[in-house]
Amino acid sequence: MPDPDGEFTRLWDAHYDDVLRYAARRIDPDTARDVAAETFLVAWRRRGDIPPDRPFPWLLNVARNVLANEMRGHRRRTRLWSRLRGDRPHAPAPAADVASGLAEGGRIAAALGRLSARDREVLQLVGWDGLDARAAATAAGCSVKTFSVRLHRARRRLTDALAEIDAADRPAPAAPLQRSHQA
Repeated sequence: MPDPDGEFTRLWDAHYDDVLRYAARRIDPDTARDVAAETFLVAWRRRGDIPPDRPFPWLLNVARNVLANEMRGHRRRTRLWSRLRGDRPHAPAPAADVASGLAEGGRIAAALGRLSARDREVLQLVGWDGLDARAAATAAGCSVKTFSVRLHRARRRLTDALAEIDAADRPAPAAPLQRSHQA
């Protein structure tokens, strides 16, 4: 007779740290732990739905949905507190300048910061989480073709953002030296 608890324990042992890192790259550490725990709670409840041959992309898809729910809840709570305090809506925070982005996380981090959340997600699934297109598509909740198109476009936008950063970092060409006219 199969041991469902043993299978789930193996799933936890094999993938909890990876799911936690996935969440921690997107949200604060305390909330990331909550997201990882909620992901495995969903996995426990839906353990019959987990594909046995590729559970990690399925877990990342669940984590992605848990993160989205957490962000929506955070926005609702923030709006509620603002209304209760009688605050006026806040203007969005200004984007960090390129120099602070470079100082904080380097050239790639600065370029990633210029991309949309969807582009960052696609690139992170492949680059940081090490997923192939099929697994990343499962995690992103789309078809492999759709994911491949998104990845191609995200890579192009990243290349463009890096080129803009490089152009901004280049010093302006010096004016040609003029001979002084001494009489």
